[in-house]
Amino acid sequence: MRTWLLPEYVEDILPGEAARIERLRRTLLDLFAVHGYQLVMPPLLEYVDSLLTGTGHDLDLRTFKLVDQLSGRMLGVRADITPQVARIDAHLLNRRGITRLCYAGSVLHTLPSDMNRTREPLQIGAEIYGHAGVESDIEVERLLMQAMAAAGIAAAQLDLGHVAIFRALVRRARIAAPQESELFHAMQMKDVPALRALSKVLDRVTREAIAALPDLYGGREVLAAAAKRLPRYPEIMRALRDLKRLSDALNDIARIRFDLAELRGYHYHSGVVFAAYAQGWRNALARGGRYDEVGKAFGRARPATGFSMDLRELASARPNSGGKPGVLAPYKPRDAALQERVAQLRARGDVVIVDLPGHARTRGELGCDRRLTHRAGHWVVVREIF
Repeated sequence: MRTWLLPEYVEDILPGEAARIERLRRTLLDLFAVHGYQLVMPPLLEYVDSLLTGTGHDLDLRTFKLVDQLSGRMLGVRADITPQVARIDAHLLNRRGITRLCYAGSVLHTLPSDMNRTREPLQIGAEIYGHAGVESDIEVERLLMQAMAAAGIAAAQLDLGHVAIFRALVRRARIAAPQESELFHAMQMKDVPALRALSKVLDRVTREAIAALPDLYGGREVLAAAAKRLPRYPEIMRALRDLKRLSDALNDIARIRFDLAELRGYHYHSGVVFAAYAQGWRNALARGGRYDEVGKAFGRARPATGFSMDLRELASARPNSGGKPGVLAPYKPRDAALQERVAQLRARGDVVIVDLPGHARTRGELGCDRRLTHRAGHWVVVREIF
């Protein structure tokens, strides 16, 4: 076996891509900061009991686990940073009012979520804690679309759903947990024949509503159709009103689509769920939603909403602007004037690379398109192709 091979779906990030990802990380964290989101840095691993609290079965299966040699307790390598940030809000900050937090870091998955995705995403996101109204949903979704624009993703589409609709149907019909799980999986696959077969034993109103959900996908007309085809339970009507308010508030910044069968994170989210897509890009570049019940699982009920995305995937989806060409400087460490000029160029943001002795034949690998040369008693920058 070749010792330099990496595990499947794990890969190195080489200089060009690493530079693009790092620039993007700085851009997005700066964007979050000017909107009042404070940066936190949770640990890469922690006790499984804490790491998986309130997150549901799906995250448990995606989490690598190991035994702590100090305590003998089970540790987990984080597969999602969001629950860690919720723990920080609930137990470390202990603020009574609204808290805005953001984060960026690596996560690790036991299996890739898609055949073309890595098992080591670079997750970045923003969360609001302490506000239960649709206004905070609007804020995080507008921030998400601004982040997409800052990443160079034009004409992004935002898909909106609401898990309270399906949950209201299940609870009103008093559907048992095993049948709820089967219906949930069929709904995720949008398998209408399976949904009809599984709901045959239910009352007519619930049966027809469950069968209608996969068809309720599209533009604003979906909300009017849903109001006619779904039972007028208060929970469902409130969810449809929230979706309309979101659409009205976001229409100027995104192309809005509705998907009322979207149940991603059903055991984790409690209200609005959303996903952002770029034109020509199959996978969602960002996902988020409301998860009011996670704070309760940490012993301190705090409403919450937020989003996260993979920096690696986001950098791949943006137009490739290439790296910034550098200036080649001669190797003259005792030339004070040259060193001062190099410092000036670097201070203004130029890349200056020193031409170390003995490598004249490989200067083309350095990515420079200019050279520092001495003319009329001054060090000046001139264009040159290497």
